[in-house]
Amino acid sequence: MTLNIRIIAPDRTVWDAEAQEIILPSSTGQLGILTGHAPLLTALDIGVMRVRVDKEWMPIVLMGGFAEIENNQLTILVNGAEEASQIDLSEAEKNLETATQLLSDASSNKEKIEATQKIRKARARVQAATVAIV
Repeated sequence: MTLNIRIIAPDRTVWDAEAQEIILPSSTGQLGILTGHAPLLTALDIGVMRVRVDKEWMPIVLMGGFAEIENNQLTILVNGAEEASQIDLSEAEKNLETATQLLSDASSNKEKIEATQKIRKARARVQAATVAIV
């Protein structure tokens, strides 16, 4: 059996396919989903989702949102998403360096929070791109 997965961002449907297994970056930690999973609604954190199609794992960066599983249908609503194959690793690493510098230069709490969010997004992109290369 398979799971039907839809990843929906505000501007497009990022993924609409079947898979055997998913690992989500939930707000309480990594969450594995297999066929027959009990109904669940969970908040998602910024991080890398892993999808197993046949025997191959594919990483997708999620920028936070919500996931609902019911009757082998997984619907993921996110603020943004990016398939690892679309990420340029060198650009992602530069973005991480820039975000890290922004954090060290931040003086107000608002600037620190914004820089921390940029670091989390950049780290997720680097992680996904690195996994996709290996």
